[in-house]
Amino acid sequence: MEKYHLGIDVGSTTVKVVLIDEKEEIAFERYRRNDGAPLAVLLEELSSMEEAFHPSSISSTTVTGIGGKTLAPLLEAHLVNEVVAHATATTFFHPSARSIIEIGGEDAKFILLDRGPPGEPVISDFAMNTMCAAGTGIFLEQQAVRLGYTIEELGRVALKSKVPPRIAGRCTVFAKSDMVHLQQKAVPDYEIVAGLCLALARNLKSNILKGKRVPPPVVFQGGVAANPGVQKALKEVLGLKPGELIIPKHHATMGAIGAALIGKRRLKPTGDKGKERLQRHLTLKPTFKSLPPLKRTTPPSTLHYPKTIAGEELSLIHI
Repeated sequence: MEKYHLGIDVGSTTVKVVLIDEKEEIAFERYRRNDGAPLAVLLEELSSMEEAFHPSSISSTTVTGIGGKTLAPLLEAHLVNEVVAHATATTFFHPSARSIIEIGGEDAKFILLDRGPPGEPVISDFAMNTMCAAGTGIFLEQQAVRLGYTIEELGRVALKSKVPPRIAGRCTVFAKSDMVHLQQKAVPDYEIVAGLCLALARNLKSNILKGKRVPPPVVFQGGVAANPGVQKALKEVLGLKPGELIIPKHHATMGAIGAALIGKRRLKPTGDKGKERLQRHLTLKPTFKSLPPLKRTTPPSTLHYPKTIAGEELSLIHI
């Protein structure tokens, strides 16, 4: 029986599931929004996968992403760092890559690659956004909703722009204020959308790169990499020449692919216990332990105040 290796990337807004074979070719790939229920969505995708691949054929399961710490013990799977997972997938598909920009739902990363002594790619530096999600996929999606577009339409609309206005990208509140002002001046939507894409690119340069060098080729991945407006904005802001920005074929699932590759190459076999354990977890009714409610153990006290203040009579006050 042919063996496969499962990689799972649970992000803030999406779930990615990838299965690779012993030749490191992709046999199964899924990318779905989690709709606020990542474990339930993951269970559906694992069930879909098992219709074509028997659980006994899965040799290892490796997870990554923001939900990895919760998921790994639940599935008895390996946990790998998402920066390492993305770098592993990038260097697998594009060995000549020197820089990686990954923009997902609520985070953004920059990874600088170098060459180790044997010539193998190594991570020499990296940076991520902090607490704020400005400059990520959710930033674009919120503004798309305000303008009446889907996130898929946003990138195509941006390409119509001729003179994009400057919009604040450091904060969604400031971006909204700028957009309202531009709409009041009857600026076309496509110009505003292009301004948003440029705002995201400038935010990446100022808040994440912070003066770091970005040697080409630059691989742009994550869900936002599908947006042609952001692709154009990154080329402009980073001063990239034609051909220096690469969009991988599997740009949306690179984290899951990297996790699967690491599981195959470096980690011990785990098998696949995922679906059954996940199903049991989701059907369990949560129980909560709490302290008993507070009760008054003494009768209400009576505060005695002077009977008169400035000649006026006062009554007793009970608490």
